[in-house]
Amino acid sequence: MFHIGPYRIESQAILAPMAGVTDRPFRQLCRHLGAGMAVSEMVTADTSLWHSRKSQLRLDHRGEADPIVVQIAGGDAQSLAEAARLNVEMGAQIIDINMGCPAKKVCKKAAGSALLKDEKLVADILQAVVGAVSVPVTLKCRTGWSPEERNALRIARIAEDSGIAALAMHGRTRACGFSGTAEYDTIAAVVQQVRIPVICNGDINSPVMARQVLEYTGAQAVMIGRAAQGRPWIFREIDHYLKTGELLPEPPLTEVRDILVNHLRELYRFYGDVMGPRIARKHVSWYLQTLTGNEEFRKAFNRLESANEQHASVQTFFEQLITREDKAA
Repeated sequence: MFHIGPYRIESQAILAPMAGVTDRPFRQLCRHLGAGMAVSEMVTADTSLWHSRKSQLRLDHRGEADPIVVQIAGGDAQSLAEAARLNVEMGAQIIDINMGCPAKKVCKKAAGSALLKDEKLVADILQAVVGAVSVPVTLKCRTGWSPEERNALRIARIAEDSGIAALAMHGRTRACGFSGTAEYDTIAAVVQQVRIPVICNGDINSPVMARQVLEYTGAQAVMIGRAAQGRPWIFREIDHYLKTGELLPEPPLTEVRDILVNHLRELYRFYGDVMGPRIARKHVSWYLQTLTGNEEFRKAFNRLESANEQHASVQTFFEQLITREDKAA
């Protein structure tokens, strides 16, 4: 348990923001399954683009549990400050600033992790956003621009001095992208230096690893991204292990089926009859990646166009798996 501003975060496992993944249905599911906090997909600071369907969906937080955390991305202090202010008006309770995304299309616009190159601009942005809103502001960043330019300690000091309430740090530099393995030495050094909560991100994919990383770095929490794709119950597993030292068993096939079917239902409701089934395909692929016979099923599933067909096919696939498992027992 730790605090971000007035908000008490009960679980040390946090859902990382992921574009195209952490939409409202997925955030709500992860919170239900034990995530202490769930950060939105990044919203552009360019408010002229907010009228698009994509942005409208990203700005929709109806029914979400507190605290509602909205991540904003951009490279201009004033536009980020204005985006923060408008998001707070729409219900955001914590504003998160993206200085961690390594995507080329984001960095080309001098946003995301590209900002780490310009420490003066980092300070200007953080001070402008903190000054524009009355809610806590957090920062998501990387350990630096490249392995030769790890300036995380200076960035962390700037963040704390600017009034940032918590810092989430991915253990890779911008140049690393998602290749190689995350390193936690830099994050441990940052934890030693600042008094604000630090959340450790990068390659954490199990309860045991979560505890090892927390003990090694001294961070207040871990942030889970790719490891939650198709395994949203990882938050429950991590939270339980950190609190009791006991590893939960794998969820039975019946529970995996129920979680997936409910997730699909929420995706169809959120995105509609055309986009819903399209978005569903990648999620189904993630859920089934460790299950027997999934390759053939996934190919057939990806050809289905309607929500009803998808729903029925998932039910049938799991019935066959459960029957086979019962016979084997």
